[in-house]
Amino acid sequence: MTQLAEARTRLLDGGHLKLLTFNLQVGIQTSAYHHYLTRSWQHLLPHPKRLRRLDMIGEVLGRFDIVGLQEADGGSFRSGHVNQVEYLATHAGFPHHFQQLNRNLGRIAQHSNGLLSRLTPASIEEHRLPGTLPGRGAIHARYGEGPDAFHLFVAHLALSHRGRVRQLDYLSEIIRPLRHVVVMGDLNCTPDQLHGHERFRSSLPLNPVRPPLSYPSWQPRRALDHILLSDSLKADEVRVLEHLFSDHLPIAVDVRLPDACLDACLDACLGAGRREVERKQP
Repeated sequence: MTQLAEARTRLLDGGHLKLLTFNLQVGIQTSAYHHYLTRSWQHLLPHPKRLRRLDMIGEVLGRFDIVGLQEADGGSFRSGHVNQVEYLATHAGFPHHFQQLNRNLGRIAQHSNGLLSRLTPASIEEHRLPGTLPGRGAIHARYGEGPDAFHLFVAHLALSHRGRVRQLDYLSEIIRPLRHVVVMGDLNCTPDQLHGHERFRSSLPLNPVRPPLSYPSWQPRRALDHILLSDSLKADEVRVLEHLFSDHLPIAVDVRLPDACLDACLDACLGAGRREVERKQP
């Protein structure tokens, strides 16, 4: 088995994964409401300190096993033509990353979700979420095979209540047949609103873990960022991280995997190691 496969296996030795979700807000420093006006130009134009901010963010992300990103730029004029998902993956040492382009404004902006992972996903699917205004999406990464595979969704939902209801309906149908599931991201709704959505609640029986307040980052009053677990998974610790420039705070959780799910993920790691060796053999 290769060193990379051994490293992936060691990640799972404790039976848990360190997960984090973060609305990056394209690396714009926001610490007051008036910054939405005075710094709004940074949504369209590059800023000389943005790359340095990404470096600092990458140092924090590197402590985790899987990271979900929202409001990342895929490499346009405003980001200095830097694909922020790829840049953070490289800087933080993640061997796998995936960018989902949700709203393509050409050279001006590339609104994206992102996935950074130390484990090899068995598959990754993109979902375009329904809504009156297009541009919302979800990433579905599967780790392992069979009914005990681990499924992780990174999502960014709409601002409007009607749009979120349609999007949660859509996700509910995908999640319903799955067993070990995490949904994380900026869902733009409170825990009470999530629990009030009957179809979503029935498809993902939510662990009674109340997420910490994450918005606005400088004076958190609302829990809009979530890491939601199916009832087969257990959270050892849910916490909010310190302010990382964005108007949202990062949310982190250590998730314990049941034995069957852990075995499926380990089998995927070992299989990836064997395939890597086979590719290198003459």
